[in-house]
Amino acid sequence: MRAAPPGEEHMANIETRMKTALRAALVGTIGLSAAGTPSPVEAAEARTKVILNGELAPVTFNDGDSFRVLAGSYKGAKARLAGYNTLESFGAVHQWGGWTAKELYVIAKMATYYARLGVWECTSDGEVDTYGRMLVECPQLREDLLRLGMAHILNIDDEPGAPSLLKAQHEAQANRRGIWAHGIPAFIVTSLHSAEEDVKGHGTYNRLVSSDDGHSVKWKHTSRYTECSKVCQQVYAVHDDKVDAVAKTLRDDVNVAAIIQHLSDPDLRSVVHDFAMYRHINRKVDKDQREALKARLMTYATDGSLGEQTGAAASCMTHVPFERRFGTGRAVCLK
Repeated sequence: MRAAPPGEEHMANIETRMKTALRAALVGTIGLSAAGTPSPVEAAEARTKVILNGELAPVTFNDGDSFRVLAGSYKGAKARLAGYNTLESFGAVHQWGGWTAKELYVIAKMATYYARLGVWECTSDGEVDTYGRMLVECPQLREDLLRLGMAHILNIDDEPGAPSLLKAQHEAQANRRGIWAHGIPAFIVTSLHSAEEDVKGHGTYNRLVSSDDGHSVKWKHTSRYTECSKVCQQVYAVHDDKVDAVAKTLRDDVNVAAIIQHLSDPDLRSVVHDFAMYRHINRKVDKDQREALKARLMTYATDGSLGEQTGAAASCMTHVPFERRFGTGRAVCLK
């Protein structure tokens, strides 16, 4: 069943909140001192009411997709809102298309202020994410932010977003709202991890999220990032004739026969095409076999079989160690 479009009254409320959020975001970001000290707007702990599992609770939104519960049955709980992501609001760290990092920072702040302006009905079954935050569903806030282009769909696996969310996001993209106004990268970099952060020995990766349907890709790497270094996903030119030739050659490549035997010719070509453009293996290949196929395809890339090896920067993000994001000892690029 297709979701009904928002009513006129609700859309009017959305637009009013959006204008208020924009004013607050501009005051909050322009009001930062040269030393990075928050303005009075930023310094105040704004309280918002949410109805969490039927209980009215005061919370403070840290950004557009997380809050901390201040009182009631869930007092002290840190919540991560499920199904979507707003840009980081600790500083101007995102950049793509025609945007500057500071412009996207204003939109990140708008998402925070928009969240603070409503009374949202939310639920949680107590499940937590990898950071120990309670996962919470706030359907109306999520859809509003997606429709306004202040957020994008985020699933941490191969699955696409729900149809209603896809509809809201694609509408925002078609109308170039919010973060989509000056370019729509195929993937958005949502988190960066330097190699030394891999304390468990499981390998380091950055997260890429599809702007089409919200599924995630793990960008595995062994790079060490310095503070304030700008890290960009690279996108490569695709030569259709070379993609066809490599796909055909792979059929006789004993190194990957077991991995690709279940793929149809069109699906195999899709895998090679996406690797040629993004240097990762798409969802048509089983998760536990992607790295092996990627390694093999890298040999084709390095010997020139896929053509030009110079990539172009797409979605970028500035690396800031977690402990340097907030407080008086902030990274110099956030001041």
